[in-house]
Amino acid sequence: MWIDLDGLANMRDVGGIPTTDGGKIIPGRLLRSDNLQTLTASDVDQLLGLGLTDVIDLRSDYEAVREGPGPLTKADVRIYQFSFFREWEIGVGEAKPDVRPEVLPEEALPWIDLEPSVQLDNAVASVYFSYLVDRPDSVLSALRAIAQAPGAALVHCAAGKDRTGTLIALALSVADAERQAIIDDYVASSERVEGIVNRLLSSTTYADNLQGRPVSSHISHPDTMISFLRHIDETFGTVEQMLIKMGWTAEDTDQLRAKLRS
Repeated sequence: MWIDLDGLANMRDVGGIPTTDGGKIIPGRLLRSDNLQTLTASDVDQLLGLGLTDVIDLRSDYEAVREGPGPLTKADVRIYQFSFFREWEIGVGEAKPDVRPEVLPEEALPWIDLEPSVQLDNAVASVYFSYLVDRPDSVLSALRAIAQAPGAALVHCAAGKDRTGTLIALALSVADAERQAIIDDYVASSERVEGIVNRLLSSTTYADNLQGRPVSSHISHPDTMISFLRHIDETFGTVEQMLIKMGWTAEDTDQLRAKLRS
């Protein structure tokens, strides 16, 4: 369900998505969007009115520092940052170092043609699976933040379609959402792609990387999510089994399902 706010182009509630047992994802529990830097005061009030308590920010440290604090930092919500880019050489359960080594900006920004850590039959799906390989700590922490949020949890990155789309697909899979519905939700960002790109072009953080790229290159194609989830199925059996190998627990699954499922 789309949520139209003045300062966002790609926000929706995944509530209503059907589950395999005939239920549905509960509305008002899990929201997804593009970056929150240009929220208006009215937008903030509307989000708080929707019961927002937790924000899961998947941008890199570099992006967050360049963009600066967003309007929600002044609101009574918890904000977590879990970068999906490799900015430190750490494993699951290890703390981030006190001092971050310098990284080149292109290594911590989206839409840079870096070699992914994993090669699948779909180039974009390779990038998505590389998030899991490069930052399992962030993937698990972000999923747990969704599960533990007392109210609505909002997941975002820059465009709200790649990093956000990956995490949302994992969360919905653990909640036993229907596979086609997961794919359809991922693809829905294409409906707003022109507005998404125009918003990002207005930011000096992203403009240089987007110049010269056609809008069509930002379309969320169903084959990408199909390839991503198929690789998980063929390699691990299920999304949950893959997450367990990364450090996820049965208790985590129960908590996430209790949060999202009717």
